Amino acid sequence: MTKQKVAMLTAGGLAPCLSSAVGGLIERYSDVAPDIELVAYRSGYQGLLLADRIDITKDMRAKAHLLHRYGGSPIGNSRVKLTNAADCVKRGLVKEGENPLRVAAERLAKDGVTILHTIGGDDTNTTAADLAAYLGANGYNLTVVGLPKTVDNDVVPIRQSLGAWTAAEVGAGFFDNVSNEQSAAPKTLVVHEVMGRHCGWLTAATARAYMQKTAANEYVEGFMMNADLKSIDGLYLPELAFDLEAEAARLRTVMEKRGFVTLFVSEGACLDAIVAEREAAGETIKRDAFGHVKIDTINVGNWFSKQFAALLGAERAMVQKSGYYARSAPANGDDLRLIQGMVDLAVESALNKVSGVTGHDEAQGGKLRTIEFPRIKGGKHFDTGTKWFGEVMDAIGQKWKPAG
Repeated sequence: MTKQKVAMLTAGGLAPCLSSAVGGLIERYSDVAPDIELVAYRSGYQGLLLADRIDITKDMRAKAHLLHRYGGSPIGNSRVKLTNAADCVKRGLVKEGENPLRVAAERLAKDGVTILHTIGGDDTNTTAADLAAYLGANGYNLTVVGLPKTVDNDVVPIRQSLGAWTAAEVGAGFFDNVSNEQSAAPKTLVVHEVMGRHCGWLTAATARAYMQKTAANEYVEGFMMNADLKSIDGLYLPELAFDLEAEAARLRTVMEKRGFVTLFVSEGACLDAIVAEREAAGETIKRDAFGHVKIDTINVGNWFSKQFAALLGAERAMVQKSGYYARSAPANGDDLRLIQGMVDLAVESALNKVSGVTGHDEAQGGKLRTIEFPRIKGGKHFDTGTKWFGEVMDAIGQKWKPAG
């Protein structure tokens, strides 16, 4: 019988679940299969290609519970696409002419790994799918089980990705402080940019969490510190279409009445239009190894700020981004429970040689199961027909319609 050996890696951007998921996997294996050797590849697939490995010691196992207290990743992240050989060569991860999938497979075989856990979003797990397919086609004895991580909550067909609930809660707390900037100067426009390239779920969920957080506030009548100061006046997502002039007219009325306007904007709102505008002007848009626009070079929040500041007659405009603050937080109670369920299933599936990604399968009534790799993809759009979203938009008083 082949001796089992488990490896794990985290990849892509951070989310408030990575540290806890790593800790949870170590704890679960220590409980159900304490004799199995555990290792981790440092900085995701980069570490796998470079043979940069962390051996998880007995002392690390004993203290794995401490990882639930922290954000970030205890084993490091990177963005590497194993099917993009040119990028891997350019970054010094493989030699010219080498197939990164083969290099990764050979490394896993040489290290004696029989189970690989990948913790990441759609890019991480589609890369895991590529690797699993290569392993299967070339006779390697390896089971690959992923866990879904993304603050965007945009992995098909998974109902809820790890870390997204926490990111919404922490983003709401971030903006609770930032909103006080509305008292710093007359006619102030504050734009809160929230992560979400294709999916507006996090922006909408952050807005809802912020409304819930501030709903019970008690104020002293007569001062500027009141419910208006904590209001949201506009919410803009990739899934929503809006008329700039009509919105500006509505918000201009708010500015004249209150003296300030607050907008929540997804980093992917109007992204395609902004990119097309820049490319038409002759600008070369930077993209990553997966072909995604490097969104931090686009600065959608700044575009919204410039557009609306001029139209509203704002004397002061600022953009505040909660993304890095929110995604680096430790998991909250809701995510910890979600992580535990997915980790327990991931370990069970791995030991039973079932590859895939754990998650609540929307195509099967939300059942928690190990979902087949070919069904995993990114870019899931937020369902704007969700009841709570309609309630949020009603509270804001904004007219909206789905994009397209």
